[in-house]
Amino acid sequence: MREIQMVDLNAQYEKIGHEIDGAIKSILLSTAFIKGPDVRLFENELQEYMGVKNVVSCANGTDALQLAMRVLNLKPGDEVITTDFTFIATVEVVALLGLKLVIVDPEPGTYNISAEAVRKAITPKTKVIVPVHLFGQCADMESLMDLAKKNKLFVIEDAAQATGADYLFKNGTYKKAGTIGHIGTTSFFPSKNLGCYGDGGALYTNDDDLAKKLRSIANHGMKIRYHYDDIGINSRLDTIQAAILRVKLKHLTEFNKARAAVAAKYDKAFSTCQFISVPQRVTYSSHIFHQYTIRVKNGKRDALKSFLESRKIPSMIYYPGPIHMQEAYGFLGYSENDFPVTTSLCKEVLSLPMHPEMEQEQIDYIISAILEFFKK
Repeated sequence: MREIQMVDLNAQYEKIGHEIDGAIKSILLSTAFIKGPDVRLFENELQEYMGVKNVVSCANGTDALQLAMRVLNLKPGDEVITTDFTFIATVEVVALLGLKLVIVDPEPGTYNISAEAVRKAITPKTKVIVPVHLFGQCADMESLMDLAKKNKLFVIEDAAQATGADYLFKNGTYKKAGTIGHIGTTSFFPSKNLGCYGDGGALYTNDDDLAKKLRSIANHGMKIRYHYDDIGINSRLDTIQAAILRVKLKHLTEFNKARAAVAAKYDKAFSTCQFISVPQRVTYSSHIFHQYTIRVKNGKRDALKSFLESRKIPSMIYYPGPIHMQEAYGFLGYSENDFPVTTSLCKEVLSLPMHPEMEQEQIDYIISAILEFFKK
């Protein structure tokens, strides 16, 4: 049996390496390393896949979040509401821009931000809601967009973990995760469902004016070379990464279906285990399983993780500590028990190996080990 990885990029490269090699070689021969044709070609192809008018590529997912907030002309002290249960990038850009971070609990089953918690947190100073589509399933966007409309707020979707997920509206229409709010952001970190071989990111918007402004700010504030209309930054997706992403985008639907098949096998195996809660599904969103994250009950999470390590099965805790208890965010003034759902999740969640190249033998071995642990 092949060694089990959380994400097996070697196995993926073995399948599509000939395409990747050709894409990289074409850039090396062209020497168009910065803003080469493949960057715009990738943006155009991703626009078509996402069903959105504008894709603006950038250097990474954190820059994408920063660019999204900068383009909205927010002022220091403006409040931004987001979830306590997310990767730190979602909140650090809020602090860096001098905005006021307001965090709320997620829903315990989906791990996504609670629309009801957001509603209760809105004040006259609130300007932005940032839902995170955690682990590959969309947050309740229809409810969040209704709140935004009623309160004249912007919505920035952090869709870094949900590229390819579909959101189903009550009227029967679909949109891709990241294309529902005013701006969507994503990351192409190598482990993502659509990942490059370095850093990369992008923003989505149907607002042409916002797109022009985003392109300007991401390119030193230039709309025309050496004419600076905005105070900008240097945040570019390099051409080699764009070429790699063009290859991987062609396989994304296939990759996401393979992840779903693995998840279905996990679901079936753990459905009768009283110590495990499998990821909750919702009717309004597909799930593309950036992570397959279970909840382990009765304080057995850490023991299970150690047991799996002894069997050479990797697992990860996303995330081990609430944002509101991180030292860097002590200035927010929250106490440990202010967000009980997040605190509970941080003690119970465990992500299992999940990637499109998983073999049946590996899946059976992981399932068998987990069920053996709970029979002891």
